[in-house]
Amino acid sequence: MDRLTAMRVFVEIVDRGSVSAAAEALDMSRAMASRYLEGLEDWLGARLLHRTTRRLALTDAGQHALASCREMVGLAEDVVAQAGHGAAQAQGRLRLTSSPSFATAQLAAAVVDFQERHPKVEIDLVMVDRTVDLVQDRIDLAIRLSNRVDEGLVARRLALCHSVLCASPGYLARAGAPQTPDDLRGHQCLIHTTGFAPEYRLLCGGEAVTVPVGGAITANETAVIRAAVLAGAGIAMLPTYFVGEDLAQGSLLRVLPEYALEPLDIQAVYLSRRHQPMPLRLLIEFLAERFGGEVAPWDRETRSLIHA
Repeated sequence: MDRLTAMRVFVEIVDRGSVSAAAEALDMSRAMASRYLEGLEDWLGARLLHRTTRRLALTDAGQHALASCREMVGLAEDVVAQAGHGAAQAQGRLRLTSSPSFATAQLAAAVVDFQERHPKVEIDLVMVDRTVDLVQDRIDLAIRLSNRVDEGLVARRLALCHSVLCASPGYLARAGAPQTPDDLRGHQCLIHTTGFAPEYRLLCGGEAVTVPVGGAITANETAVIRAAVLAGAGIAMLPTYFVGEDLAQGSLLRVLPEYALEPLDIQAVYLSRRHQPMPLRLLIEFLAERFGGEVAPWDRETRSLIHA
């Protein structure tokens, strides 16, 4: 048995969700793919997948073996590419996750441009407004907005995420613009319910003030909060990568512009620096180049509107 091919078959089955899909991607018969999987299980002495007529699921042994098999396949592809035989281009499949708002506003276009450079790299985008488990969800790279790094993970800062308090002109005409942070207590404030406390921490002149806030509408997705704010529902804290054009066009106005909100790092988060597959390494470098710099690209034209 060609053990490297067996590992590649196993990884493809997991990534694509079925033996048939993996066999098609690898240009082999379904029966051959099944034999490779069975041979790998015999060699490891453990069942790697629970197989039913409807779905496949990793066993505990399969979960542990997947990362090592993926690493071995990636190393083999790197050796071939560096040797210049056959596949000189990066190739493989990456599973990438970020929040829906960042993916819509910035990441999707970046992925398209990356694939123009590396057309043999397939990217599976998983968009969720929550922190995912990279191992459990088989994620190669997560784009996270956070100032901390989970133990056991590696993070590379790509850019800074600035947020602003903002509201529609209609809401401010109706309810009045707050003049002090304490005035926010009397306003309708929309809160993101995933990972955010019902309060705003505002910075001014080196001093911080925390104001409890509340309102009639909460949501677990940034795009929904933006839509509600544009419709005049109240005040919200929103990232500039998502509302920069709204601010520039005047469809949203800053609230308490002399106060700033604490920025967050936009991080590329992955499992290990060792033996990174070439496609993953190239993607991280590409995103760092695209989003990096003293000021993030989406903030450059509206810098005066977002900084206190």
